[in-house]
Amino acid sequence: MYINSPGGYVTSGMSIYDTMQYIRCPITTICMGQAMSMGSILLAGGSPGQRYSLPHSSIMIHQPSGGYSGQAVDMEIHVKEILRTRKKLNHIYQKHLTKPHTMDELLKHMDRDNFMDAEEALEFGLIDKILTRREMDDKTKSD
Repeated sequence: MYINSPGGYVTSGMSIYDTMQYIRCPITTICMGQAMSMGSILLAGGSPGQRYSLPHSSIMIHQPSGGYSGQAVDMEIHVKEILRTRKKLNHIYQKHLTKPHTMDELLKHMDRDNFMDAEEALEFGLIDKILTRREMDDKTKSD
């Protein structure tokens, strides 16, 4: 799955993420350009050992955001929902990171927009490898 995403709606991204986890075949994810916000969840949600980034890509993680106005009680309902969503997303990151991070560490990293280049994403544990050149398969080598 090639990812070049500025992010988007959490519900849309979660439906893609859930499908990725549901199907049985391995899923290779490759960040080409950017994997921001929900895009970084999809990047991290690839199969272990098959999550890649091109060298000049940018990856960004952060806590979910949203806006709501209205009656105080309705606003309270939406605050509870966004906090529940944040907890879900944090657990997803924690599940897929190759480097161990406590929940407190993760919350600190995601307190604000946290931009990473490919090398930093590798060190953080979001990806498994930085791709610099596509390897040729045996058929291509023999042609």
